Amino acid sequence: MINSKTLTNWYSIYKRHLPWRETKNPYYIWLSEIILQQTRVAQGMPYYLKFIEKFPTIQHLAKAEEQEVLKLWQGLGYYSRARNLHTAAQYVACELDGIFPDTYHEILKLKGVGDYTASAIASICFNAPTPVLDGNVFRVIARYYGIETPIHTGKAQSEFKQILHEIIDPENPADFNQAIMEFGAIQCKPKSPNCTSCPFQTQCYAYRTNKVDQFPVKLKPKKEKKRYFNYLVFLSADGKTILEKRTQKDIWKNLYQFPLIESEREQKKDSISKEIKEKYDVYTSLFDLQLYNDKEKVHKLSHQHIYTKFWIVYVDELKRGISLKQIKQYPFPVLISNFLNTFNY
Repeated sequence: MINSKTLTNWYSIYKRHLPWRETKNPYYIWLSEIILQQTRVAQGMPYYLKFIEKFPTIQHLAKAEEQEVLKLWQGLGYYSRARNLHTAAQYVACELDGIFPDTYHEILKLKGVGDYTASAIASICFNAPTPVLDGNVFRVIARYYGIETPIHTGKAQSEFKQILHEIIDPENPADFNQAIMEFGAIQCKPKSPNCTSCPFQTQCYAYRTNKVDQFPVKLKPKKEKKRYFNYLVFLSADGKTILEKRTQKDIWKNLYQFPLIESEREQKKDSISKEIKEKYDVYTSLFDLQLYNDKEKVHKLSHQHIYTKFWIVYVDELKRGISLKQIKQYPFPVLISNFLNTFNY
């Protein structure tokens, strides 16, 4: 059995000094946990610092416009996290008088908060013995005990949780939870773990049986879905363009984009030109069409690859449009943001 004292002693020596570890403020802990979902610390750190500077309290976040929150989140991905964060902040500010809930079950009621985040906040901020279970913890427990149940299944969730309830230090759950996550992040890493200096080396099933690279067991990944995006970048002689807001239940909801033609396969100039005439005559009747990138840009997301072409649509005037000078005020997916950074207006 993993000794909690050994684990927390390791943590006291080797832990990284991160800003959210210098506070017990539940708003800051919550913010850090949401940002770090599906995100590495090095990538998430600048966003965390920008958010606490821009929105130092949950009330400041609640009063912000969603577009402002999404713009600050731009480039971090998984934008539903930002929308849920904003909605939950409004709930705490308006329905709970700005007082962050202090129990696991109440925290779990916040939009976008699951078992892991609620457990982390409850233990770190309110000393509740609620064990956390994330990818790092799955890996540590699976290797140490030799558990072959595929992770990300209901059975694994209950099996691993039961073990964690048995080994968590009820007197110091905050350090235990942070220690086991940190241990998985920097010691028991997915690849090239530092087994030679591991304090649990002699007890670890995976190390003793030379099967470290076989744990944790994962289900076969889903086959990636291919999507073909053709963005129409309208440019008028008087410096205007067209933007659309993504409102469907899909990737990048509530972010902005250029008018989009999505297809099942790669499209050629003639077919794009025909669709512009059929669908976008509300904007313009005469245009010159040029392909910006000859080779499709491939943007990889979880379980889907976006094959993208940007088509420049030159027109004399637009019946509707916004000034190019205003365009960078809008929140965009990183795919379009990267295009804006390279395209010379």
